[in-house]
Amino acid sequence: MKKELNRIPDFDDIIFEIRNKEYGAYSLRKRYKSTVLISMLIGVVIMAITIIAPYFNAMALEDRHKRAERQVEINMENLDQPNETVVPPPPPPPPPSDVVQQVKYIPPVVVDSVKPDDTVQLMTADEAQIEVKNDEVIDIISEVKEEVQEDDAEPEPFIVVEEMPVPPGGVTGLLKYIAENINYPEIARENNIQGKVIVRFCVTSKGGVDQVSIYKGVDQELDAEAIRVVKTLPPFKPGRQGGKPVPVWFSVPISFEIK
Repeated sequence: MKKELNRIPDFDDIIFEIRNKEYGAYSLRKRYKSTVLISMLIGVVIMAITIIAPYFNAMALEDRHKRAERQVEINMENLDQPNETVVPPPPPPPPPSDVVQQVKYIPPVVVDSVKPDDTVQLMTADEAQIEVKNDEVIDIISEVKEEVQEDDAEPEPFIVVEEMPVPPGGVTGLLKYIAENINYPEIARENNIQGKVIVRFCVTSKGGVDQVSIYKGVDQELDAEAIRVVKTLPPFKPGRQGGKPVPVWFSVPISFEIK
């Protein structure tokens, strides 16, 4: 009792001493400090979560990016060449004709009589000199060189032949070689550049890869990588037309995809 009598009333008790404490305002004022404290704690927790959450998210994304595996999918599509009329191979050039050397004709000297003192000197076959003009020799040599160059020149590549070129190991071997030797460009991977590159090249009559070009490109980096890999392809089994090896156009679609 003494404690209750000696207790000093607080500010709210003094204000509501002669007022109705059951109205609600008294209860609100009594709980004001605890309500403010709880609200501040909740606000601090929400602010801390808002500030710290992006760092955890960035760390998780970086860890996931490091563990992600790069995968390059190479799809060989539409390898069948278009059906077109088969053009017969050009006839082989005629063999070079043998070079005929011309011997200058020396007309005989006719005399009315032969004096006994004069000595007649006959020219033997070993002493005969064959005279050929320099201009004629140069013309003959140049003609022979032109005929040899025409024989060595590759004809225009065919689109379709009786026997199409075959890569080493077939289509499966070609797919395996490209998959093992292709490198996804780092710049294209960082910029998330994907797509299908179609490379067109000529398989020569000896099976080599020549005239590599981009038929349908996607990006400069992807196009350059596709050309690089195609140029390193091993020799093909050359295509044949009429039983003879001939150059043939060949195309390879390569899909670059990041997974």
